[in-house]
Amino acid sequence: MNHLPEDMENALTGSQSSHASLRNVHSINPTQLMARIESYEGREKKGISDVRRTFCLFVTFDLLFVTLLWIIELNVNGGIENTLEKEVMQYDYYSSYFDIFLLAVFRFKVLILAYAVCRLRHWWAIALTTAVTSAFLLAKVILSKLFSQGAFGYVLPIISFILAWIETWFLDFKVLPQEAEEENRLLIVQDASERAALIPGGLSDGQFYSPPESEAGSEEAEEKQDSEKPLLEL
Repeated sequence: MNHLPEDMENALTGSQSSHASLRNVHSINPTQLMARIESYEGREKKGISDVRRTFCLFVTFDLLFVTLLWIIELNVNGGIENTLEKEVMQYDYYSSYFDIFLLAVFRFKVLILAYAVCRLRHWWAIALTTAVTSAFLLAKVILSKLFSQGAFGYVLPIISFILAWIETWFLDFKVLPQEAEEENRLLIVQDASERAALIPGGLSDGQFYSPPESEAGSEEAEEKQDSEKPLLEL
């Protein structure tokens, strides 16, 4: 008899906890979930993500910066017209900087086509451009005579090499992981919205009402006493 109130208390406590969990489920606001879904879908509809746009801007900066350095090199070595004719029309692999400029154009075209136009979500395009750039620059530095032509013999190859690897790092550690995380968030929000839609709405706290513990305990105690009276009389 002493254990009966404790059992009833445990049962009531479990019932109240289950009711609280149901209230938490119904506290999900489908309007807020749909707003979040629309915000994520709006980002997809407006075009590329912000981090991908930053990557494309950096690729453009790569091309413009190498072009600027090459134009400065043309001016330093005797004027743009004369040096341009010498490096382009009379191209020499061992002494010309024109191929380094073409290498920057190659990186720009491949990366913009892959990650801005086609919106590729893989690293193979950046791996291709970085591998080609690294191999070409290493071979040119070893075989050419750039170091004998002044500071630009060092600056242009080193800058091109560094920019190519910065692009690789930025895409692999910033662009692709953040876009994958945004996509996972969208899937989670959509799943939560679908589950909330399956739960019937319009439920109030009154539907989860349970009698107070004291009243339930007193009723059970009275019923128990009434059932034990005939045994005591015997």
